[in-house]
Amino acid sequence: MSNAMRTPAGAIPVERYQGAVAEGRFRRLWNANAPGYLFLLPWLIGFFGLTLGPALISLYLSFTDFDMLRSPSWVGTANYVRIATADPKFSAAMHVTLTYVVFSVPFKLTFALLVAMALNRGLRGLPIYRAIFYLPSLLGGSVAIAVLWRQLFASDGLVNAALLHFGIEGPSWISHPNYSIYTLVALSVWQFGSPMIIFLAGLRQIPQDMYEAASLDGASKFRQFHKITLPLLTPVIFFNAVVQTIEAFKAFTPAFIISGGTGGPINSTLFYTLYLYQEAFGNFRMGYASALAWILVVIIAIFTAFSFLTSRYWVHYDD
Repeated sequence: MSNAMRTPAGAIPVERYQGAVAEGRFRRLWNANAPGYLFLLPWLIGFFGLTLGPALISLYLSFTDFDMLRSPSWVGTANYVRIATADPKFSAAMHVTLTYVVFSVPFKLTFALLVAMALNRGLRGLPIYRAIFYLPSLLGGSVAIAVLWRQLFASDGLVNAALLHFGIEGPSWISHPNYSIYTLVALSVWQFGSPMIIFLAGLRQIPQDMYEAASLDGASKFRQFHKITLPLLTPVIFFNAVVQTIEAFKAFTPAFIISGGTGGPINSTLFYTLYLYQEAFGNFRMGYASALAWILVVIIAIFTAFSFLTSRYWVHYDD
C-alpha cells in the first residue's frame, strides 16, 4: 500500500513534516549565529581571497613555466628537479638562511630573557622601560632601520669610528663576505622586544613563594634559575623559539636593503626569501619562484612538526 493511501485525511505527510522540522532548526541556528558569521565575513574573505586562494594558485604555478607574459605551460616536477640537482644558488641561499637562523634565534632569545629578568625585579617606571625595549621590534623590519644599519657598519661608519678610538681598524662589515651575515644577525638580536615582553609575562606567572622556599633551603640564585625559572618558563621558551625561527626563515627586508638586492658580497647575504624574490621579479620565473616558495613552506612545516614532537621531552606544563 502506498504512503498516500496510508496517510489519514487531513494529516501532514511525513516528508513534509521532516522538511519543516529541518527548516525550522536551520532558521534557529542561523538566527543564533548570523551576527557571528557577519563579523567573521571580512576575515573569511581575506582568508579565502588573499591567503588560501593565492596559495593554491602558487602551488599550481610551481608545476608550470610562467613568466607573466605568456600563459603558464605545464612542466610537471621539472622545477623541483632543477632545484634539487642543478641550482647552486639554492644551496647558497639555504646555507646563508640556516646560518642566520642558527645564530640569530638563540642570541635573540637569550638577550630577551636576560632583559626580561632584569625588568622583572620591580624597577620603577617599568612601563616606560617596556616601551623603550619593545620599540626596536616595531622599527627593526622597516627600510629606514635597514638603511641606518648599513651606514653604521660601513667602512667609515659609526662602529668603525668607535673601534678606532681603541686603536682597532675595523673592516667594511657589510662588504666583507666573512662578516656581512653577522651584521644582519646583530640587527635581528637588536629586535628583541617582542620575545622580551612574552618572557616578562611568563616570569610574572611564576609563584614567588617557590623562590622564597628555595632561598630558605640555601639555593643560590643560579640554582633557583636552573631548577625553578627555566623549567616553569619552558612553555614560553618553546613558543618564542618556534615563532622567532619561523620569522628568521622569512626574513627579507634587511638583506635586501643592506646588499642592494643582490645578496652580496659573494652571496653572503643571499637569504632564501631574497633569492625567491630575484627569481620572481628579477628573472620573471614565477613558476620556479613558486616552487621555491613551497619548498620553504615544507621546511618550516618540518621544523614546526619536529619542535612539537620533541617538546614533550623538555617542555613542562602544569601537569
